[in-house]
Amino acid sequence: MTIRDPRTGDVAAEVPIADASTCDAAVRRAHAAAAGWARTPAAERAAALSAAAGAVRAAADELAGLNERETGKLIDDARGGVEAGAGTLVQYAELGPLHRGRSLHGGWSATDLMIPEPRGVAAVLTPWNDPVAVAAGLLGAALVAGNTVVHKPSERCPGTGRRFAELLAAQLPDGVLEIVDGDATVGARLAAAEEVDVVAHVGSSVTGRAIARACAERGAKAILENGGNDALLVDDGVDPRWAAEQAAQGAFANAGQICVSVERIFVTESVAQQFLDALVEQAGVWADRIGPLVDERQREVVHRHVTEAVKEGARVLAGGEQGRGPGTFYPPTVLTDCAPDMLVFREETFGPIAPVRVVPDFGTALTEAADDRYGLAATVLTPDMAHAQEAWRALPVGTVKINAVFGGAPGGAAEPRRASGSGMGYGPELLDEMTAMKVVHWSPPPA
Repeated sequence: MTIRDPRTGDVAAEVPIADASTCDAAVRRAHAAAAGWARTPAAERAAALSAAAGAVRAAADELAGLNERETGKLIDDARGGVEAGAGTLVQYAELGPLHRGRSLHGGWSATDLMIPEPRGVAAVLTPWNDPVAVAAGLLGAALVAGNTVVHKPSERCPGTGRRFAELLAAQLPDGVLEIVDGDATVGARLAAAEEVDVVAHVGSSVTGRAIARACAERGAKAILENGGNDALLVDDGVDPRWAAEQAAQGAFANAGQICVSVERIFVTESVAQQFLDALVEQAGVWADRIGPLVDERQREVVHRHVTEAVKEGARVLAGGEQGRGPGTFYPPTVLTDCAPDMLVFREETFGPIAPVRVVPDFGTALTEAADDRYGLAATVLTPDMAHAQEAWRALPVGTVKINAVFGGAPGGAAEPRRASGSGMGYGPELLDEMTAMKVVHWSPPPA
């Protein structure tokens, strides 16, 4: 795999793709280590994660630099992702020993227990857009719950992913965390491996569906956070400038390459013009705040969505042209007159694009926003608490944010729906996903 620096186009790294025998050997080593790691006291597993968090913090500059070179992520954002990842490891170090089952009351002399047990070997396939923070959640939860792991970082940032995993593996017994480099063929081989008991994947919906099929064929658990087409609804009565700031942050942060980026904007007629004027201003403000797209392939996807929308009647109010010179830059772009059947409104663009559709009222916005095959997240900007209540109930997504495009309590979890995946991600609930509940009915022998 040849990795190019998206800021310059220069080769950043060349990484060999693991062959079938390498993948299979990694799975075998993880399988061989599973029984011993499952028997390791939860407090010891937690201590290993806590030590790893310290090592990650000590290597923050190294990890952020790798991330910047491989994905173009701004260095301060990359450092923030490293710090978030270290914090997540600490979180699971604290939560792991507290993860518990239940007891049930039956007959006087009998006891029924529900006990969480490690699933076994977890294949963890992580993305490139926030490689340390996301991997810390999936690896941390899997390991502290007593599973062994075979980790494949994204082929777009193998250096960042491998170095982070190496820092964890250095605190663990041999075989507990194996690392393999590779492309989609390697991920597919891991997902289909008979000795893999759970596959955790953050990435595209197409890949997620393939993983779900592979897991279903052999009865493995799949935990999937896949693509999203997140809507932003702007209601009557909101401050249009504030709403535009929220929309710009949601659409342009990290060049629009966030799982819960704003992908579709619905704004009511009464505030539409003021909102659009302010959003165009925000596009100019954000032009100097974002880095490049991850690679040329992604830039081609983004530009195709924009050009097809324009051909079908959308108007460009800002941006819309590929960056000139080296690198894969794309400017913050505002489109209006968008229609629901346009590609930019129907599919995840994953770039700094703010496509806007003006609708007559909030009810129309809510109906159209809900008509989507994805189910990751949505944001509602409204001063009307009745509208907020109606929206969070009606939107068929895993997370609804009211009056804040980003944010959430520490330790929060989310469960995607439909094409966006399945299974609880992050928070204490991820420990439930990484374990299987065993019921034990315990009665005394006859007197």
